[in-house]
Amino acid sequence: MSDPRVEAYAAGLDRWRDEFTALRTILWDTELSETFKWYKPCYTHAGRNIAIFQPFNDRSALMFFKGALLDDPKGLLREQGRDSRSSLRLEFRSVADVTGMESALRELVADAIRVEQAGLRVEAPAPPTDRDYPDELVALMDADPAFRDAFERLTPGRQRGYLLHFNGAKRSATRAARIERVQGRIMEGFGLYD
Repeated sequence: MSDPRVEAYAAGLDRWRDEFTALRTILWDTELSETFKWYKPCYTHAGRNIAIFQPFNDRSALMFFKGALLDDPKGLLREQGRDSRSSLRLEFRSVADVTGMESALRELVADAIRVEQAGLRVEAPAPPTDRDYPDELVALMDADPAFRDAFERLTPGRQRGYLLHFNGAKRSATRAARIERVQGRIMEGFGLYD
């Protein structure tokens, strides 16, 4: 039930150790298996990722990979960020938060298992449109058709990641610099975080 890498992780927590211990105790009493992925405790069912523990400065959380598909009648799940499509998290600031949400947590875990077993998928975002492309990217694509082809061969998710990164810059010079820095990665077919 317990993964030794998670034991070492828990022992090394300076903050949120008690909250994580309380959370683990509940999760061990579900159908989930504990493992260690992406340098964090991860909880799976039949080899499929269900949730992962996340420590932050002001809170800890259990992030459900397909949280957007879960039934959350109490509205406890929070967005990961404005650009997140599928992941939602249950946040904790104290052991009392963890224990107070135990029944809701168990219901969310059961629903997450149901979602996985049913093979449900979060709807893919619409492919980017030309209006999502910053002028600096369009100019480079017009000047270099091979670059345009490479960008268009990227998966929609990789394209979206790059566009969010480029469009996150307020100044034209910064957008141009960001595009220039990753041009080689795009030509090789890699995403921003690959």
